[in-house]
Amino acid sequence: MGKVAFVFPGQGSQKVGMGREAYDASDAARAVFDEADAALGEELTRLCFEGPEEDLKLTANTQPAVLATSVALLRALGEPFDVVAGHSLGEYSAHVAAGTLALADAVRLVRKRGQYMQEAVPYGRGAMAAVLKADRTLVERICAEVPGLVEAVNYNSPGQIVIAGETEAVGKAGAKLKEEGARASTLPVSAPFHSSLMEPAEARLRAEIEQIAFSDPSVPVYVNVDAEPVTNAAAAKEALIRQVSRPVRWEESVRRMIADGVSLFVEVGPGRVLSGLLVRIDKRAGRVSVQGPSDFDAAKEAIAEARAS
Repeated sequence: MGKVAFVFPGQGSQKVGMGREAYDASDAARAVFDEADAALGEELTRLCFEGPEEDLKLTANTQPAVLATSVALLRALGEPFDVVAGHSLGEYSAHVAAGTLALADAVRLVRKRGQYMQEAVPYGRGAMAAVLKADRTLVERICAEVPGLVEAVNYNSPGQIVIAGETEAVGKAGAKLKEEGARASTLPVSAPFHSSLMEPAEARLRAEIEQIAFSDPSVPVYVNVDAEPVTNAAAAKEALIRQVSRPVRWEESVRRMIADGVSLFVEVGPGRVLSGLLVRIDKRAGRVSVQGPSDFDAAKEAIAEARAS
């Protein structure tokens, strides 16, 4: 019997209108959005459904909005899973799914996470760039050679790595990588997420997370920072803290889940970013995307088939 992994997207997957169909069709989804609004004391739901896009793209808004949408879809779908994981911000959605974190606590935490990450580096001083057609050895070598601080921060799939750091250093690293035959393009983000420049944000978030009640996850949660499963509250908490200023090891996490018996990945949340990465990591792995109620039947069928295999 194949295992089923539910995986949750991070920042960048947001779009105006996300979650609206689930809200209209499902009491469970509606309850999630209502709880998120109450937790923040504002109409996050309206921002998800109506925008404006510029406000939705603000990091402090994007993070709770994507989390709420992902959890709403999860609960509207109502299917069981064997393991969970999430890309960056998505790790919080995974912990809500696994019962490690209460939804209201998670929504408030990621609002602060977004604020602290944005405030850690003055606007314009940090940047990120996507690097394609380059292996990690080349990317890491170039980052080490360039003056200033630039680091590999997202190991997403073979041939897709994200670098981040000081704006000038990121630009120089991108230029040198292009000379080596890689493709590098600056990302439209407002801070160098997951780089060591985020250490001030990590310290501030630690103080917040230490005040929150965590439970042991009901299923293994494969965490970004170690690309390994955690099964107890203390390890889950520490992994979320360390994640802020350290790389997202997504490719390794997916490979570890496959090695541990996962045959189907169900991407729950806006967009199909993780499904696209999965194709590059292992074409043989089953995948299905759940962005709204119209995707539920296909997902349920795929889950049934995976469990029967």
